[in-house]
Amino acid sequence: MASVKNLKKDIDLIMSLVISDCFLVLEENSKVDNEKILDIVRDVIIKHREFKIRVNHPDGKDNPKMVKQYYKKIVEDLLSEADKALEKLSAEVKKVA
Repeated sequence: MASVKNLKKDIDLIMSLVISDCFLVLEENSKVDNEKILDIVRDVIIKHREFKIRVNHPDGKDNPKMVKQYYKKIVEDLLSEADKALEKLSAEVKKVA
C-alpha cells in the first residue's frame, strides 16, 4: 500500500485538476451556465474535504487487511467522484455546443 501522505497528495491533485477544468470552461466558454459550473466546483470541494477526513480516520487500525481495503475503497470513491464531476462538466459544455 502506498503511504497515507501520497494518498493525500493524490486526492489534492485529482480534485484540483477537476476544479481547474471547471474554471477553464468558465474562462473559455462564455455561453455556459456559470452557476451550474460553480455548483460542480462546490461539490468537488466538499468531496475533497470528505476524502481528507476519511484518510485521516481509517477503520480497523489493528487489522492491516481492513486498513488496506479501507484505503482501496477511498481511491475507488475518489476516482468515481472525479469522473462524475467531469461528466457533469461535459454535459454542461455539450448543452451550449
